Amino acid sequence: MDVWPRQQMRDLGVVQHGAGILAEPARPFTLPAERDNAELFAAIERIGQVHPFAKGMGIAAPQIGIGRAAAVVQPPAEAPAIILLNPRITDHSDDADEQYEGCLSFFDVRGLVPRPLKITVETTNLTGETVTTVYERGLARLIHHEIDHLDGLLYTARMPTDVTAIPVEEYRQTGRAWAYESTTAFDL
Repeated sequence: MDVWPRQQMRDLGVVQHGAGILAEPARPFTLPAERDNAELFAAIERIGQVHPFAKGMGIAAPQIGIGRAAAVVQPPAEAPAIILLNPRITDHSDDADEQYEGCLSFFDVRGLVPRPLKITVETTNLTGETVTTVYERGLARLIHHEIDHLDGLLYTARMPTDVTAIPVEEYRQTGRAWAYESTTAFDL
């Protein structure tokens, strides 16, 4: 008998849609006093071993039952993980697009979600200093998705009201990168 994707994530320790902790804003960290995020890295390792994530993946602390403002994003192509502590989006581009997203806490479906193509994010590093970083395109989408978790939102809250999530079996882009239009035009 096949295991539903949702059950597979639950078995790996990921809190599923409907749990109260996913709808609550996460508490910020006091840094540098509170520095441990090993549980997040362990969760990414477990999940990455059973499911390929060609587009990258992330996990927020509430998704493993910890109501704190921390997330880890693993970009595609073996890039180093991005640690987000007390993140907040301070600016975003007016340019946006819609792409399908999935979620470890809502893994049986995919939904078409509009997001800005560029976001500016302030985080706190482990020494307590504020760091500002600009993310674009797919990485902006991944980061924004995880910050939403820390604000108590699932991606379905960002979907247009006339759009519904589709079962993962119907999702035709599994394993393919998000498609973005080229932002550079040359007249030759």
